[in-house]
Formats: sequence, structure tokens, C-alpha cells
Amino acid sequence: MQNEPSEALGLEESEDVGRNPTDNRTIGDIIAVRYNRRDVLRGALGVSAIAATVSPLALVAAGRAEANASRFVFDEVAVGSDADHHVANGYDADILIRWGDPVLEGAQAFDPQTQTGAAQKRQFGYNNDYLAYFPMRGAGSAARHGLLVVNHEYTNGELMFPGVRGEGPRRIDLKKITDAHVSVEMAAHGGSVLEIRRENGKWRVVGDSRYARRIDAETPMTITGPAAGHPRMQTAEDPSGRGVRGMLNNCAGGVTPWGTWLTCEENFHFYFLGELAADHAEARNHKRYGVPGRAYMWGRHHARFDVGREPNEANRFGWVVEIDPFDPTSTPRKRTALGRFKHEGAAGIINRDGRYVLYSGDDEAFDYVYRFVSRDRVDTTRPEANRDLLDYGTLFVARYDGDGTVAWLPLVHGMGPLTAENGFASQADVLIETRRAADLLGATKMDRPEDVEASALTQRVYVILTGNDRRKDDQVDAANPRAANRFGHIIEMIPPDGDHAADRFAWEILLKCGDPSIADVGATFSGATTRNGWFANPDNVAIDSQGRLWIATDGNTLKKTGRTDGLWGVETQGEGRGASRCFYRVPVGAELCGPCFTPDDETLFVAVQHPGETADEGSPPPSFETPPTRWPDFKADMPPRPSVVAITKRGGGKIAS
Repeated sequence: MQNEPSEALGLEESEDVGRNPTDNRTIGDIIAVRYNRRDVLRGALGVSAIAATVSPLALVAAGRAEANASRFVFDEVAVGSDADHHVANGYDADILIRWGDPVLEGAQAFDPQTQTGAAQKRQFGYNNDYLAYFPMRGAGSAARHGLLVVNHEYTNGELMFPGVRGEGPRRIDLKKITDAHVSVEMAAHGGSVLEIRRENGKWRVVGDSRYARRIDAETPMTITGPAAGHPRMQTAEDPSGRGVRGMLNNCAGGVTPWGTWLTCEENFHFYFLGELAADHAEARNHKRYGVPGRAYMWGRHHARFDVGREPNEANRFGWVVEIDPFDPTSTPRKRTALGRFKHEGAAGIINRDGRYVLYSGDDEAFDYVYRFVSRDRVDTTRPEANRDLLDYGTLFVARYDGDGTVAWLPLVHGMGPLTAENGFASQADVLIETRRAADLLGATKMDRPEDVEASALTQRVYVILTGNDRRKDDQVDAANPRAANRFGHIIEMIPPDGDHAADRFAWEILLKCGDPSIADVGATFSGATTRNGWFANPDNVAIDSQGRLWIATDGNTLKKTGRTDGLWGVETQGEGRGASRCFYRVPVGAELCGPCFTPDDETLFVAVQHPGETADEGSPPPSFETPPTRWPDFKADMPPRPSVVAITKRGGGKIAS
């Protein structure tokens, strides 16, 4: 029997639920052990919350940071909250493309009052997230002509459609969502490939491009790797277990050295309805992932999204998808060797031995950080030779130890507890139930792992932890002062001699986020950071050619932090380590996603997602009829529209230099 959802709250709130039932140690426990033993007990740090959690390098730098704080050259944006976006003085922030704008030839003009699924399939999708720029092959100027790929993560029905706003805390009255609404939602998910060109200093989308593509929740895809064809991947529609329609909730991603786009399925559980019996073979698996999530009504109109009618369909989501952006006829491939979980990203690096190493976080409270090491070396001379490189290799999960090292634990069938006795009859089972396999290995429970990026310049790896307000009071001590980590932090991992395939790394905390002027918060920004420069809830990260971090945030509000989300530049090296500056801020209710540079660092693309999703205190609840902003059009007949923004320096030049 199919259950109807009782409410539809904000989709991203559920990432803090924390479905990890294990007694594995949390990152808070590890921080406490490490810094208590190494620093606090010998009196080096005392009881200072700030000193107890920051990297020793940052502590040394803090006293000297005022004189030489940062290599970032720009006037900071003043934090706050209003209906518009704001960029540093001397820069232009131009709208490149908005939800509903044409992508494919023959696309209809966007009319929010008469949307259809057929029209949306040819238009730019909703909630643009991850962005990646691919220079045009053979182009005279790689930084001025290329392809921009875009993830479309999820939809906000209350802002997209007239008359569906729910009552009280419910954003959407799901009983009002019709098959026609669902058709638009499904078409607005997935991704877009855009050909773009910079002319006279401004970027534009090339119309009727032969590269243009829209991918959505119905696009045929191939399942590859160890789980392909497994009985748990088979459905009535696809008895082979090797084909699936669509990708869901695509959040962050990555770019491979051979020129493909990796796009990651995150909160796939949202899209399923129905019930399974408690003794069903998939019941334990589904529970660990939060399936069914009941945030959408797709299961009412499409049997495959009802777990009672098709219990295996959910196993076909939660993967990393590889796409060739230069071939619009190519079939996207779900690479099961990379594991199934709520992937935030899939950023990688060529290791010193030539193998490819890919990092990813599982974006939920108390879940884990992962690494994949390919079996084969990357062929840098023949891109086509790497076509199936991501189907063969070893997936690892991280255990952070109190001695300042990270142990990478292999998720390999037959090793340790990953045996038939524990429900893993094959490597396919290990990958389909990656979370449970990692539970049994004793991985460290993290505070919502989001982006994980490796710097080719410094060979360091940055783990972005957005926050976790579920941490209990009994985890608090002098070295770990926040029972509820509302503001998040950033961990820096250091592979030995730059070997990203090593069994153990070192680790430090680069930043603990939040307002450093409030002692109880325990934030650890450099002393050179101004009131505009600190941030909370880091999410995505880009690394520029100088090795500097650009941190996009998710969760800042006027009530919580006195600011909207935005983009901050953070120093990682030298005397300015830990110094942060605000470069760009988004409209009220929006989130900043997908920062992405052109190869010359002269353009920074950003994705402004869900403008108007939340309102400042005292404003009406957000809805199609009464949004808190109508950015970027500011027209009475137009709702707020998620958009991609191209940021350039007036007169030319590198960003922030």
C-alpha cells in the first residue's frame, strides 16, 4: 500500500537527520582525543576553544596575519540579506542563463503560468548546482570558448507552480501536485550542456549549438561496473539490471583528466513513495538510505518510484554518472565501482604512479568520507583509452585517528566483516550497500561531508563539513566545545609525499566556522578576518591556480549568522593561512553552488540555487505568489529563477589578483 506524504518540508533539512545507527566514533570524538592528548593535557592550549581545535600552522600564523594576511586582492562585500546579489567592487556579475531559458533548438519561450514537461525538456532546468568548464577542443582561446556543464539538483514546487503552497511549516501541499506538475519536475532535474563564448568581455550562450544537451529524469543511462546486471539492480522494466532512466538530485561533481563530466546523485531517497514489509530483503538497505523519502509525488504517477511496487528501483540511484559533454548522443554511464551513497562530489587527481584517485563525501549527518583508487593508470595521450577506467579499482572509507592520521579502509568483498555471513555475497552487495559496509569497517562518523577536493598545486585534500546539530552533549570537552556543530568546519588531509593511494594520510583542521567574536562558538579564522570575512556552513569548494580556496556556503541566514550565503576566499598557506574574505553574496533564500574558473582564472562561474526558498524573519512564507525576491528578473509576472552567473573583472585580469 502506498503511503501519502503527510508534509513536505524543505528538502535539504533531511541531510541533518543522521541515519547512521552504529557506535562508530564521530569526528568530534577524534578531535577531542587528538587535541586533548597532544595539546591540552600538556598545557600548550589550555581550555581555549579556539586554540584547541585549530591547526598548529594557523596558530603560528595568526599573530603575524595582520601584516600580511592574504593574497586575495579585492574589496570585501558587506554581508547582509536583501533581494539582490552583490559582488566585490570592480567586478561584473552577469546572468548567463536562467531556469526556463532555451537550451535546445526549438525551445519555447518560458511562461511560468503555462509550463509543460515537453517545454521544460528543451529549456534550462531548475536549481543549477555543480558547474564545470571544458575548453573547446582546438579552439584558439581555451578560456573564451567552451562547454559549460550544469547539474540540476532538485525542484522547489512552491516557487515554480501557482497555488501549491502548503499550510504552516509545509512548503508544498503535495495533494495538489498533479501528473502535469510531476512531468515538469522530472524534466527540470538532471543536467545541461551549454556551448558558451566570451565576446567583447561578456559571456553568452551559443544558440542552436550542436553540443547543447538536456539530461533529465527519463534520459536512458547504462549501469556499469561490479553491480551492473546484479539481481538487486533488476526491475520489471529492466530485467537486465543494466539500464536505467534518468539521474536524480545531482549535486556536485568532477572533471576527469580524459575530458568527461562526473555528476553525482545525492538525496535520491526524496523521490520514492510506498512501503516495504519489515522482513523484505531490501528493507534494511532502504532504511539506511532513508528510502522512501516522500518529498515528491512521482511514485503516485510512475510505478518505478513506488518501492512497494518496484523495490529495486531505488538501488539504481545514488551513483556517480560519467558523461561525455562533447557527444550529445552518448549514453551516460552510472559507475557502480565508485559506491552508492549520497554523493556530494567526485573530484579527483592523477596520483604520482599514474593511477586516478577520486574523493567523495556522503552528505548526511554522521556519514563518511570516501576515496576510490583506479586499478589502471590514466593514459594522458589517448583519452579514449580511459573510457572504462572508473569501472575497475578499490573504494575506501576514511577512519580519522586521534594520532593525527587517516586510515583508508578498503571496501572489498571477503575482507574483514564484508562477507556472506553479514549479508554481502559479492562485491555488488558491498557497493549497493556502501553505507552499511562502511559501518562494519568502523569508519569515522562525520559532520555532513560535502565537497572533497585535492589541490594539484599543494597535493593537499580539503574535506568540507557543513555541520551537524545532532552531536550530543556528552561529546563536549575543552578541546571540542560545540555539542551541536551548527556552523561546520574544514579538514585538511596530507598524503605522504603526495601519494594519494597511500594507506594513511595526516590530517589537520584548517578552519572551524562561525562567528569568531563569540567565544563559545570556537571559530578559528585568522585574526585578519573581518566581520564580513567569516562564514558558516561551508559546502562547495573551488581551488584556483594559486592554490587558494573559494568556499561556497549553504545555510547562512539573517537570523542564524546575519548574512546570506555566498562565496569566500580562504588562504591555505603562509602567514595568511586561515584568513577569509567575502567576494560575492546571493539573494535572500538562495544558496551559492558550483564555483568554477576558466583556465586563465579571468572568469568565475557560480550557480545561484533556489533564490527565495526561505524568507527573512517577518516576511510571508515563500510561494509562487509571494516570493521574498524575484531575482534575477525583478518582474511582477516572473518568479525567482535559479541562474548561472559569470563574474569578470572590469577591464580584464585574473579574479582576486
